[in-house]
Amino acid sequence: MESTTHPNNFTEGRILAPLVRFALPVLLALFLQSMYGAVDLLVVGRFGAPADVSAVSTGSHIMMTLTNLVSSLAMGATILLGRQIGEGNARKGGETIGACIVLFGVIALIMTALIAPGAGVIASVMQAPAEAFDLTVTYVRICGAGTLVIIAYNLIGSVFRGIGDSATPLMTVAIACGCNIAGDLLLVAGFHMGTAGAAIATVFAQAVSVMISLLLIRRKALPFQLQRSHIRFDRRIVSEVVGLGLPIALQDLLVGISFLVIQAIVNSLGVVPSAGVGVAEKVCGFIMLVPSSFSQAMAAFVAQNAGANRYDRAVKALRYGIGVSFLIAILMFYLAFFRGDLLAGLFSKDREVILAAADYLRSYGIDCLLTPIFFCFIGFYNGIGMTRFVMLQGIVSAFFVRVPVSYLMSRRVPVSLFHIGLATPFSSALQIVMCLGFMAYLRKKEVIQA
Repeated sequence: MESTTHPNNFTEGRILAPLVRFALPVLLALFLQSMYGAVDLLVVGRFGAPADVSAVSTGSHIMMTLTNLVSSLAMGATILLGRQIGEGNARKGGETIGACIVLFGVIALIMTALIAPGAGVIASVMQAPAEAFDLTVTYVRICGAGTLVIIAYNLIGSVFRGIGDSATPLMTVAIACGCNIAGDLLLVAGFHMGTAGAAIATVFAQAVSVMISLLLIRRKALPFQLQRSHIRFDRRIVSEVVGLGLPIALQDLLVGISFLVIQAIVNSLGVVPSAGVGVAEKVCGFIMLVPSSFSQAMAAFVAQNAGANRYDRAVKALRYGIGVSFLIAILMFYLAFFRGDLLAGLFSKDREVILAAADYLRSYGIDCLLTPIFFCFIGFYNGIGMTRFVMLQGIVSAFFVRVPVSYLMSRRVPVSLFHIGLATPFSSALQIVMCLGFMAYLRKKEVIQA
């Protein structure tokens, strides 16, 4: 597959318009990807019992953590491809992608061998409520069997974002989302398969997405050649991809674990708080879409400019990203803090679950005003290759603030999900301080001049 056209070049011309144009498809793709678990929860919430809601919320949270781990590791490919384009060496992309296919294929096999058989242990660690334990195991086991397609989808998306194409991943995830909705309605609402039906629909939808993605790749012009000889283990390329992606993956894994710890803490309070926080987390997934999309877009945009040594453009993109996403965050704050019951009502018909979710969402409303800042910083630091710092700030905020604060708040009587949720904005505030401090350090060392 050889290119006849060149991918988007972010190293010249205007900054804001190309950044927003690139971020919009990423935003829509993230929205549709969030619909995977959200549709499962919505349909199960309408046609199932609170135990089904708890099982799907806990199970999807587990799978989301693992998916984020793979997606973050694949960010190494995004950064490397973006850097190669910025340096004018985009034709090296074929060898890079070939090595990534081998690397992520091995990871897929290992994860599949561990998750499906270990579903019971995972549910125990998560302290899944007794009423929902077997259902949680079922959800994790079925989704774990589909790990290969989950990894394939994330790798394909990372490759296209690395070459400046955010529209193709949007197209594939849109198709997958449509299949997932149809599957949920058929299996959960139609055949009343509950948790198992939701899990089967999710895996099937992702498999369809991967197959269609491969067909699109064969017809799409790429800025490099991808040949069968490129699909091999290249120690140099694998080391570079892992060196860039592993710190991001470790950070996201450990941060994800911190949220799983919070879910486990809440699970110990009973099935209603467990379902309420599960519903709230699904709502939060949508609330945080704008800063998340700018973070991914920022990484690709900055990686190209870092490769071209245009750090002035990278810093301007950071400022634009923070400004645009913060304006939207004001609306998200209002919805989460004052209308959480309305948002939670989309995913559950149980009044107690809705009230519990709304209480937890108030804390996330506060976090909405903080995430545009540090999410854009994270994308910026990933783009320039400072992924170890990204890992450090994520781990410190998660395990020195988020986990201990949520635990301490869960011990207070009476227990308030709002107070437990405050651990998240507290950790976000620390991340902002660390990001600003690191920027000052880089300027002082003249690593960044802008």
